[in-house]
Amino acid sequence: MTEVLLAVSGVAALTGGVLVFTLDSMARVTFALLGSLVCVGGVVALLGLPYLGVVIVLMMVMEMLIMAVFMVAYMMNPAGLMPMSMLHNKRGAAAVSGGVFLALVAGIALAPWPDRAGAPPRDSTVQVGAELMRGQMLTMVTLGFVLLATMVSATVLATRRGRYDRFGDDLDRPAHDPVSGGVGR
Repeated sequence: MTEVLLAVSGVAALTGGVLVFTLDSMARVTFALLGSLVCVGGVVALLGLPYLGVVIVLMMVMEMLIMAVFMVAYMMNPAGLMPMSMLHNKRGAAAVSGGVFLALVAGIALAPWPDRAGAPPRDSTVQVGAELMRGQMLTMVTLGFVLLATMVSATVLATRRGRYDRFGDDLDRPAHDPVSGGVGR
């Protein structure tokens, strides 16, 4: 069953990748790329790295949805749905991509594959986390707190009213709402 899911996910990822270059609008291309990258996350999860597969899916879903929202909000044509060509220098791009594909297939077929040394890890998530974070854990934790503080301070600076402007100091009765001019609820 795993092999069937792996084959279906791989073919779907390739199909989505081809659709990225054949569809005629930015919005459709965005969702084709999203589908392709979700299938890639599924392939990674099926190959024994479920945590990394889920992270890929979550990252790509958020990235593509943000891109779609910005297209709807800021593109000159309606929501990126106007026909447009996603290809430039079609013959050159086809030649280069075909050559790279053939080189990669030849590399896979002709490379001397090593035999497995040792047993697979009991928990692949722990192994991936250790490899990604070894020596960088303090940096990543510090970066996480800095990003959180930046988001909170940006939100605080973006709003005109403070914590007690709406409900008053004792918080047991509605106070005058300075924004709407009415009474808070």
